[in-house]
Amino acid sequence: MRRLGSRRRRAHHAADAGFVGGNEVDLLRGGDQLFPAMQAAIAQARREVWLATYIFHNDATSMALADTLIAADRRGVRVRVVVDGFGSNLSVAALRKRFAGSGVAFAVFRPMDRWWHWLQPGQLRRLHQKLCVVDSEVAFVGGINIIDDRFDMRHGGSELPRLDFAVQVRGGLVDTVAQSVRAIWSRAWLGRDFDDALIDYVPLRRRFSLWVTQLWRGPQRLPEPLARLPPVCAAFVLRDNLRRRRTIEHAYADAIRGARHSVDIICPYFYPGQRIREALRAAADRGVRVRLLLQGKLDYRIAGWAAEALYADLLAHGIEIYEYTPAFLHAKVAVIDDHWATVGSSNIDPLSLLLNLEANVIVLDRPFARELAAEVEAALAQSERISERRTTGLRALLHRAVIAWFAYVFLRIAGAAGRY
Repeated sequence: MRRLGSRRRRAHHAADAGFVGGNEVDLLRGGDQLFPAMQAAIAQARREVWLATYIFHNDATSMALADTLIAADRRGVRVRVVVDGFGSNLSVAALRKRFAGSGVAFAVFRPMDRWWHWLQPGQLRRLHQKLCVVDSEVAFVGGINIIDDRFDMRHGGSELPRLDFAVQVRGGLVDTVAQSVRAIWSRAWLGRDFDDALIDYVPLRRRFSLWVTQLWRGPQRLPEPLARLPPVCAAFVLRDNLRRRRTIEHAYADAIRGARHSVDIICPYFYPGQRIREALRAAADRGVRVRLLLQGKLDYRIAGWAAEALYADLLAHGIEIYEYTPAFLHAKVAVIDDHWATVGSSNIDPLSLLLNLEANVIVLDRPFARELAAEVEAALAQSERISERRTTGLRALLHRAVIAWFAYVFLRIAGAAGRY
């Protein structure tokens, strides 16, 4: 019965993933590759552009993309943009000013610009997805925010760009991405309307009508010659706070459990729950080579300390741990057995796996997996391997105890103690 239940769970998780064939998936490294590709697609848009992101900064790189969106609107393209109220808090005013006078519909997910917003429940649940869909023909999904790769909002400029990835997708999977970003924008738009209703009923009525129209209309499909696309099988995997709370976590855990030869994961914020931690240990114990590339140049020290608290346990099982030091690490990617690969926004930590809205693309394709694996190898070659000496002694023991206590307190606050 236990085996049957396990099979049913795996089948359910696979169904959640929603693999679709007939896709073309291109790997993009950093904003240097993503932004030109995204701007080119938007410049050719004929019907609609949807964009959702955690950070939409107000630097020159970001404003160039904003101007491309405005230019599309002036051509008669329907343009909808939603940003997270916390991640983009410093630039929301600048974006409103930039889009003012255009037809770009700009929404903020869980805004934080008024003091009472900080008191509202659910403010830990942020929009962390990075999505763009153009004409329901091409989609961009990944971990790259709309910000200059060589600028960090906490640490300033950097000579080298942060390490990050996205994918450009064409084919049957794009419809799924379009439905998701449309729902996120509509949700944020309606949420803003409730605030406006306290001031003026007329804008609420007009905006509610627009929201209902957007919600039920669906994306405007243009014919896509799928036969010309490579037969790449891929899935768009969401994490939300409704039916897909654990989908990304299950996808990682199931893939790791099925690994035969290798598991390579790049993740800046790494504090997995028991499900993924046990899968990693079990994989290493049965002879699978498991390598983790984590951040060595810390943007948030507490996140680095949290990952380091797990080093001793993981190293004891033969898992290789590396820290990337040339620049900031922001990539969330993995390659397993040279055929399973994922690129997306989700970290492997409580914020991403329990609270935030996240989105990954999983690709079942050997050429794509080999291309991503080559990027992983190049990053590992520039990284420092962690030895067990760093995890021994009283100081390391106290460090692990303190982090474990903070993690427990956070999970209690998030209402997830016992589920992670």
